[in-house]
Formats: sequence, structure tokens, C-alpha cells
Amino acid sequence: MAIKVGIIGGAGYTGGELIRLLIHHPDITVSFIHSRSHAGKAVDTVHQDLLGETDLKFSNELSNDIDVLFLCLGHGESKQFLSANKIADRIKVIDLANDFRLTSNQQLGTRNFVYGLPELNRDKIKKANSVANPGCFATTIQLGLLPLARAGLLKEVYTTGITGSTGAGQSLSGTSHFSWRSNNIQAYKTLTHQHLGEIGESLTQLQPSNVIHVNFVPWRGDFTRGIFISSQIHTEEAFEELNGLYKDFYAGHPFTLITNEPVFLKQVVNTNKCVIQLEKVGSILVVHSVADNLLKGASGQAVQNMNLMFGLSETAGLNLKANYF
Repeated sequence: MAIKVGIIGGAGYTGGELIRLLIHHPDITVSFIHSRSHAGKAVDTVHQDLLGETDLKFSNELSNDIDVLFLCLGHGESKQFLSANKIADRIKVIDLANDFRLTSNQQLGTRNFVYGLPELNRDKIKKANSVANPGCFATTIQLGLLPLARAGLLKEVYTTGITGSTGAGQSLSGTSHFSWRSNNIQAYKTLTHQHLGEIGESLTQLQPSNVIHVNFVPWRGDFTRGIFISSQIHTEEAFEELNGLYKDFYAGHPFTLITNEPVFLKQVVNTNKCVIQLEKVGSILVVHSVADNLLKGASGQAVQNMNLMFGLSETAGLNLKANYF
């Protein structure tokens, strides 16, 4: 019996990626895709790459005749939506915004949200009724640091990361226009990025004994999708031992992979993978991690969480091909 899915906010980047994944998922039926601005329009008129893939139309109506509801709304809008609309308690909810990621915000009425990073909280996600999907930068940074946290090796972390233009969402701004982005890079939200809170909570979950400082400088890149992270720490541990920590930690996690070769974005763009490479010079360890901000950093991870919540294969609907050439 197919799992019935509803999507709120299906016209944006994450909503579009979610539709692309779910209409081809072997265990899913998409019951409705809600959009106030596009109600009544065919989905393939907004997401034009879906021409011939689906005959679904956007709707302005809600239904409780579903099993799971995805929220692809702007940050701060998910809590408002759930407060204003009666969603049956039996319906599982997966929120792709930042409304419920921090422990202080994870309770709303009878719903208690679990932080949805499978490599950290897989068992909790399997039992969850509601999941807060992690942020894209947060996912890629955390996957690069979790094994070090479990080993108690984190204290001062220096992280630099670059993301594509889709990380800013579909709404136009001065820094999202092609004429500004092309041949251009800029640092933004230096040391103050909104994902630092969830990163800190996850690392502390594995290493509660020490205060961890993550000094993060994000960059806007002149490409459309993907995140490249480089994190540095000081450690006297041998490289072989550190590499072994990563391989042990991610054994059994199908989407996080360790390589000894230099990583690059084309390995992961259009996939649900995060690929990690370690380098060590003297006492400085550098962890490179790469992921697709719209898939492992958003919609792909949301489907991964749905699979876990319903007891499906974790990789169902997510065996995707990278755009290598």
C-alpha cells in the first residue's frame, strides 16, 4: 500500500526537488502539492523539467487523507502553518525550514520534533512522528566533524564553506542575480551564520564534556548548487587513526562516504551523498566535506528521513546519478 504524501510550498527550490524525488519513489503517492501563488496550475508549468513526468496540479486545499506532510516553507512559516491548520496527530510531519531544529523549539502542542540528521539520530528518527530537517551548511559541516566529537577531539574549529546560488532560495535579491554571481565570490554572515546553533547542539550531543567553538566563514559562490566545506582542528592523533575513526563512524550509513582522494562538487551534485576527505600536515587536520545543498542538504535528506520513519529502505528513491560531465 502506497504512502500518501502532501507537500506544502511546492513551488520553490526545495519543493521542486522533493516533487522530483517523490513522483518516482517506489512506495509513494503524492496526494497534493499546496501552493497559494500557483493554485490550479499544472506542476510542469512551474517546474518545467517535469514535462511528461507528472500531471499533478498545485492546489490551495489541504487534506488529512495523507500519511506524511512535508513543509517546504520559508524560515519561520512552518510553526505558523501548523498553528493555523489542524493536522491530524497520526500524520507525520517533516519540516525543511529552521523552525524546530533547536531543542528549545522542538515542541509544538502534541508534536515533538526530532533533529533529522540520520548519521546522528537514526534510531530516534525511526520512532519519530515529526522531524526537523537539518540545514544545508549544518549537514555538511556536521558530517565532517561528528567522528571527531565522538572521540572527544573538538575544541576550536575553523571552518570555511562555499555554497551555490540555490542556497539563497528562489526569491530574487541583489546577490542572487546572474550578473552579480557570475565570476564572483563573497563572504557573508561571518561567524554569525544561523546554522551554528544546530551544529553546536549536535556536536555537544556526542561530546558533552568540552566547550566547542566553531568559527564559520560562509561564502557565496558563482555556481548553482553544491557545498564545499573545509574544517581545521589541532590534533596530535595520527592520520591513520583519524581516518579509521571516520570509516568506523559511517560504516552502515549509505550516503556518507570516506575517500583518500581529493573531493570535488561534481561527485555529489544531484545526489544524496556527502563525501569526506581528511588531510593532515603536522598537527593540523583538515576535513573536507562536499554535498548537494538541495538534496543531502534539504529534500534528499527529507526523503531519507521519511524512509526511516516508515520502515522503508533508507535509500529508497535516492539512488541518483551525479552530473559528472
